[in-house]
Amino acid sequence: MFTGSADESNLLPDRPLDIWWVSQYASTPDQQFTTQHDLARRLVEKGHRVTFFAAGFSHYKFQEIRLKEGESCCAEEYDGVRFIWIKTPAYKKNDWKRAFNMCVFAWRAYRTARALGESPDLIIGTTFHPLASLSAYGISVSKQRPFVLEVKDLWPLTMIQFGRFSPKSPVAWGLGLLERFLARRAVKIMTTLPGAADYYTALGIPREKTVWIPNGLELSRYANLKPYDGKPHKPFVLLYAGGHVSANALETVIRAALLVQENGHNDVKFVFIGGGQEKPRLMELASALGLRNIEFRDAVPKSELYKIMEGADAFILSMRNLPGLYKYGMSFNKLCDYVASGRPVLFAGYSSVNVVEEFQCGIVVPPEDPKAFFEAIQEFKNMLPQKRAEMGRNGIRCAKERFDIAMLADRLEGMLISVVNGEFRGARESVPQPVAGTP
Repeated sequence: MFTGSADESNLLPDRPLDIWWVSQYASTPDQQFTTQHDLARRLVEKGHRVTFFAAGFSHYKFQEIRLKEGESCCAEEYDGVRFIWIKTPAYKKNDWKRAFNMCVFAWRAYRTARALGESPDLIIGTTFHPLASLSAYGISVSKQRPFVLEVKDLWPLTMIQFGRFSPKSPVAWGLGLLERFLARRAVKIMTTLPGAADYYTALGIPREKTVWIPNGLELSRYANLKPYDGKPHKPFVLLYAGGHVSANALETVIRAALLVQENGHNDVKFVFIGGGQEKPRLMELASALGLRNIEFRDAVPKSELYKIMEGADAFILSMRNLPGLYKYGMSFNKLCDYVASGRPVLFAGYSSVNVVEEFQCGIVVPPEDPKAFFEAIQEFKNMLPQKRAEMGRNGIRCAKERFDIAMLADRLEGMLISVVNGEFRGARESVPQPVAGTP
């Protein structure tokens, strides 16, 4: 039995949907990034079929974790969701090797999907990088099926804002051209960014074409978490769980830790959990500053994360000072876990849509400001336990109202059904058709 909202009941298909999803970094719950798997599992429970085309090389561990020596691809089923793992070359940082890795994935995913003797109902392409979405579009042309663009990051705006290249560079021009091409060819644009409709409207894309589906999580993973009463641990633990990458401005946190230590607050401990290109540099910085209040730990599977999060008094969320980018909102996976854990959040950042502020589940300070971060830590420490516990309960309410994967899967299913049924203007005409010379 397929489910949907009341206004979608007349859209229900008479058979399950067969959904192909090209997402290089899609993963299973034994790794770090699970939102897409969790959505797919819910769709499978509703009777649909979901197949991911993803890389076997882990972006978090910088090693091949899925494929055996000599394999170019392999298939695996996890919770009823099919994964087709694609072999890609190794890399360890954001250099030409990673760019080559992206190109290889896009081409091999296209070739692998095109060779399958199957005909899906639609293809989703995720812009963790746009070449994966281009690959998905190519598959949709080959299979003559609708193409849905999933936007996690805005390209080339994200790279420009992070200073990777100039807005007038040939790379920016080419990526902008590709972005507009994919947005116009997509039947729908699903995005985790709440303000992305404004961004695409400025590119000439009709507003109704964009659907907001934020990152979310399985709330059941936190069902056994010990209730938080706000009483502090000794030492007071501030925990960060996520990627150690430039976007998260973790140097701000380390500089704040230095201020904590210099001011004699020896009852505070910072715990960093995860991996990423910046982790070695951050560890070297902490060592060079002589910090004794920071502990770096390896990443843990999402299914086991709650056990570690029980030991936190507050969670850390930090981001770069990029108002030109974050005016379209944010959707951090780590924030979903934080609020579901029922502990307050210390958020150093700016976003046009800020659930920490909206739900009053933590403290918000300006981005990349170690002194403001340090002062917020003192505020947390001096806060009555009842107030911290109240912030934690507000976080749980936020998780239920905004990030519950069951609710998000219903929203996704309704959108996908509308795409397949062509229930809006231009949908049927948007199904890609092969042209002369298309392989």
